[in-house]
Amino acid sequence: MKETDREAVATAVQRVAGMLQRPDQLDKVEQYRRREARKKASVEARLKAAIQSQLDGVRTGLSQLHNALNDVKDIQQSLADVSKDWRQSINTIESLKDVKDAVVQHSQLAAAVENLKNIFSVPEIVRETQDLIEQGALLQAHRKLMDLECSRDGLMYEQYRMDSGNTRDMTLIHGYFGSTQGLSDELAKQLWMVLQRSLVTVRRDPTLLVSVVRIIEREEKIDRRILDRKKQTGFVPPGRPKNWKEKMFTILERTVTTRIEGTQADTRESDKMWLVRHLEIIRKYVLDDLIVAKNLMVQCFPPHYEIFKNLLNMYHQALSTRMQELASEDLEANEIVSLLTWVLNTYTSTEMMRNMELAPEVDVGTLEPLLSAHVVSELLDTYMSTLTSNIIAWLRKALETDKKDWVKETEPEADQDGYYQTTLPAIVFQMFEQNLQVAAQISEDLKTKVLVLCLQQMNSFLSRYKDEAQLYKEEHLRNRQHPHCYVQYMIAIINNCQTFKESIVSLKRKYLKNEVEEGVSLSQPSMDGILDAIAKEGCSGLLEEVFLDLEQHLNELMTKKWLLGSNAVDIICVTVEDYFNDFAKIKKPYKKRMTAEAHRRVVVEYLRAVMQKRISFRSPEERKEGAEKMVREAEQLRFLFRKLASGFGEDVDGYCDTIVAVAEVIKLTDPSLLYLEVSTLVSKYPDIRDDHIGALLAVRGDASRDMKQTIMETLEQGPAQASPSYVPLFKDIVVPSLNVAKLLK
Repeated sequence: MKETDREAVATAVQRVAGMLQRPDQLDKVEQYRRREARKKASVEARLKAAIQSQLDGVRTGLSQLHNALNDVKDIQQSLADVSKDWRQSINTIESLKDVKDAVVQHSQLAAAVENLKNIFSVPEIVRETQDLIEQGALLQAHRKLMDLECSRDGLMYEQYRMDSGNTRDMTLIHGYFGSTQGLSDELAKQLWMVLQRSLVTVRRDPTLLVSVVRIIEREEKIDRRILDRKKQTGFVPPGRPKNWKEKMFTILERTVTTRIEGTQADTRESDKMWLVRHLEIIRKYVLDDLIVAKNLMVQCFPPHYEIFKNLLNMYHQALSTRMQELASEDLEANEIVSLLTWVLNTYTSTEMMRNMELAPEVDVGTLEPLLSAHVVSELLDTYMSTLTSNIIAWLRKALETDKKDWVKETEPEADQDGYYQTTLPAIVFQMFEQNLQVAAQISEDLKTKVLVLCLQQMNSFLSRYKDEAQLYKEEHLRNRQHPHCYVQYMIAIINNCQTFKESIVSLKRKYLKNEVEEGVSLSQPSMDGILDAIAKEGCSGLLEEVFLDLEQHLNELMTKKWLLGSNAVDIICVTVEDYFNDFAKIKKPYKKRMTAEAHRRVVVEYLRAVMQKRISFRSPEERKEGAEKMVREAEQLRFLFRKLASGFGEDVDGYCDTIVAVAEVIKLTDPSLLYLEVSTLVSKYPDIRDDHIGALLAVRGDASRDMKQTIMETLEQGPAQASPSYVPLFKDIVVPSLNVAKLLK
């Protein structure tokens, strides 16, 4: 207690010290004292209440212990009285042994007298029972069978009670009633036959099925009664328990399995659609059977049999087994699709288990999958592997077929807008569409996988398509007379690229639900790049065709013949326009690029003619005449390409302005201003090189050696910077091998 008091005092000191840490807290001492007093009173009240509660509990416990002690004493006295009475009755029980034996003997004699009539009439009852079974009167036959079994079992039970070790008499009784077991087996066969045809019987003669169920229910009751007596006496009659209810469900299960297996009418050899037909027959049979079971059979069975639930489980298990067997076979790709579509979709759809006529008894959510996830995964892997091989073969065959069209003597077909095309894109994407529609029937995941596969194979296919188009162009360049419709089919190949692009976008938009799935597929830019490359090569090949025909006329430019009145540019314009009348069959994106490229190349070839120094003007008049002719021809080309580019909304003047700018340098009459004019030219066209300037000055023919040197040195000091939108024109122009030093001379 002293230690506790010291701890309490120390705690109080700490609390007071905590309260009075500042001078201004001294004014609140009285307030602190009242607060602590209230706390103390509250704690004391709680302590008193707790102690009072414990005291009340102790008082109640003592009272209950006292009552228990009295009860124990009373029980002890009662047990003593019972023990005393039992000892006194032992002698009395022993004296009644003779009475007990007489009762047993009387019971046996009474049973014998009771069954005496049945014993003598056993052969007659056996015959009557046999006749009733043959006539189909199953209830009456079972009643007589029960009488026979009851007589036999009663006699055997009494013999068992009197002398359980006397096997001779038991065998004698069993032999006398030997026909009973045969009748039981014969009746059972009839019952099982009815049950095997129960789905037909319940529609034609439901009373017969009810009779069978009543017989089985009677036997179940007898089995239960005999098993209860066995616990008391240990006696079980021969042939018991019959367990006919259990056998009934076994028969039904075997019938269901046989019905499912018996629906396969064809094989792959006799009918390619054998599996589709087989699955459709299964669907129809199972649905019809379950509807009959739900509407009719449940009325013929006791509720506790849960006949519809059990039949549903039997059909489900039989279907699962059959689907496993089918999955283990060497199925083709279309057969795998048919099987998985049926298992994953049809089975749980309104065409089958979700049918309104089965609701609400059938809950699809409680049914186990017909095929395990592992088996489904294996089937999908097999399908994807087979589909990959098939798509590769289909694409190869489609490309080979398209290549045969390229060498035809007739032009390719045109679409509704008049653009040349071949059937290749339609064939390829029709194939993709069909496979995606099939995959979508199975699952969204498989649909996405198939789309990814199609896009992957499309990527590889486009690479082969590019190679074949390149070979097609090269073969034509070796012999420009063959194929006859080269230009038209090359246009069709170019247009196919645009069709492929649009079809890929359409396919992804249709079969990808969201952007997350789109990330799974191959990147669109990859295929767009290949398609653009194919189209670019095709356009390049067509332009090569144009410029091969223009080569002779381009060689006339900036020559003496040209200066004296050549119509080379007229022919160039007519030839280009004629070719572009054919190129009108090219779709707009590629035609636009091709027109721009043709424009650029014509101007470049014109500039190349200038830089090749085919002519050197001897007088200001010649320079003026040549420059003015260049300006006129530039306007002529400008007019041509404005016409070709109409509808594209693009500025096509920039390229021809280059010819005009060069013409201005040639036309200049005051050589002292030549440096300024050349500087302006270089600032506008940063890719112009010193050898180009040298060649241009050589064409003028009047620049002094010092002027050439000054212009060259100045240009070398500060090359102009090109703007981002500038398209180089001089970069590809090579000046003939005459070094600058010679030009300066």
